[in-house]
Amino acid sequence: MIEGQIMNIVNKERLPLFTFIKADEDNSLKWHDELKYAMRLGNEHKGKATISFNTTEGVFTVTTTVWFVTNTDLQLKGGMNIPLNSITNVSFG
Repeated sequence: MIEGQIMNIVNKERLPLFTFIKADEDNSLKWHDELKYAMRLGNEHKGKATISFNTTEGVFTVTTTVWFVTNTDLQLKGGMNIPLNSITNVSFG
């Protein structure tokens, strides 16, 4: 979490309701590498990642298993996607 940021936690089922916008800083390459690790963690050990992302309504956070990562998106169970360029933070545990 970014210091001073209020964490708005949502269930992954609510993701289709959001309009994603680019984060202040595009860290897509960094997140791609970290989320590849999260994908392995989820697939091999059922571990979850906590992902914060930017929307037109502010920054929200979801804790979920990462199913797949492309060059542009994070894919979650149920066909839900989060654009990498909207992600503001990723943590594990």
